[in-house]
Amino acid sequence: MLTGQIRNDIDKLWEKFWTGGITNPLTVIEQISYLMFARMLDMQEDVAERKANRTGKPFDRLFPNTPEGQLLRWKNFRNMSGKELHRHLKQKRLPLLRQAG
Repeated sequence: MLTGQIRNDIDKLWEKFWTGGITNPLTVIEQISYLMFARMLDMQEDVAERKANRTGKPFDRLFPNTPEGQLLRWKNFRNMSGKELHRHLKQKRLPLLRQAG
C-alpha cells in the first residue's frame, strides 16, 4: 500500500486529470504512461549528450539538433500551459513518435 508523499503526489495527479475532464481510469493511465515514456526518452538523450561531451565522440540523436527538434524534449515542453501543450503534443510530438515507429 502506498503511503506518505508518493500517495499524495498520485492523488494530486488523479485530481488534475479528473478536474481536467478525464474521468476514465484507462485514459488516465494511458496519458501517464505516455508522459513517462516522453520523460525517459529525454533522459536517454541527456545521458548520450553527457557521454559524447566526455568522450568527444558523436552520437545518434533521438531529437533533431534544431530549435524545433529540441522543443520536442520533455525538459523543454513540460512547463507549457494546457492549451499550448495540447497543441504542441498533437501537432509536433505525436507525429515524431509515429515516425520513430
